[in-house]
Amino acid sequence: MEENYMNTKTSEFCSPRHPDKICDFIADSILDAYLEGDKESRVAIEVMGGHNLITINGEVTSKSEIDIEKIVKNIVGEDYKIISNIVLQSPEIAHGVDTGGAGDQGIMKGYATSETAEHLPFEYSLARNLCQKIFEVYPYDGKTQVTIDGHKIKTVVASFQNTKSNELLKLVKNIIKAEEYLINPAGEWNQGGFDADTGLSGRKLIVDNYGPEIPIGGGSFSGKDYTKVDRSGAYMARKIAVDLLKKHNTKEVFTKLAYAIGKSKPVMAVAVIDGKEEEIVGYDLSPKGIREYLKLEKVKFADTSRWGHFGRGFEWD
Repeated sequence: MEENYMNTKTSEFCSPRHPDKICDFIADSILDAYLEGDKESRVAIEVMGGHNLITINGEVTSKSEIDIEKIVKNIVGEDYKIISNIVLQSPEIAHGVDTGGAGDQGIMKGYATSETAEHLPFEYSLARNLCQKIFEVYPYDGKTQVTIDGHKIKTVVASFQNTKSNELLKLVKNIIKAEEYLINPAGEWNQGGFDADTGLSGRKLIVDNYGPEIPIGGGSFSGKDYTKVDRSGAYMARKIAVDLLKKHNTKEVFTKLAYAIGKSKPVMAVAVIDGKEEEIVGYDLSPKGIREYLKLEKVKFADTSRWGHFGRGFEWD
């Protein structure tokens, strides 16, 4: 008999020591350093790292003068070569941002569901919670993955550096009950992080958002200030989705925003509440309005980069 996969969903999560997430953390730590000295800093940087080399590239316009090499080495250690190539923001882009417009065009999507206390998909919450609890015991590179059928947990996958599979299995079973466990399925491993693989900021977008079942706009978050609506617009889309979920006491809400570069107002602002579309009203959706409403000037963005950007008690949750 053919198995029914209609209710089957899978989500994954990765620890803060995963190479991609280290790069996100570096990017947001640099952003925080610029913003600490100049709240109006314009920052858009990408980080690539691995095998004793970290490369930082991008555009920054700021009154702050920071020691990028010191910041990075405090995170990864002294044995890394740091290549930093930072230039000023394009004057054509800056002109549009100076007048309050968005720093780029783009589509941002938000989501909220009543199926978990964090208003996140069930499978995503399970994978994240498992990863966090393993990391408390084994603070290394690692990943988790959870497959569900409705609310029945079918398969749990956990691969963590520097673990004995039998000990990890015992820990995982104490955290989550499932029909099947795949623990270090490729074997036990000790080489992880930048020693084993390269990483890139903005590459774990599904982990940063809501898991693979929920559509996202596609823009990355880390290393970008509020004028980049890839980040601030996505945070606002989440905030509106949570607000509407509570207001209508409904099952799930999808929100959609879209911006044109240099323009402060979105060209699209709609919500889909249990399948019914309506216009989003009552919010200042300009980049500056979002910064003020979500108190983004008070956020330490490095904190957002480690365990997902939603469902963690930030202002947009």
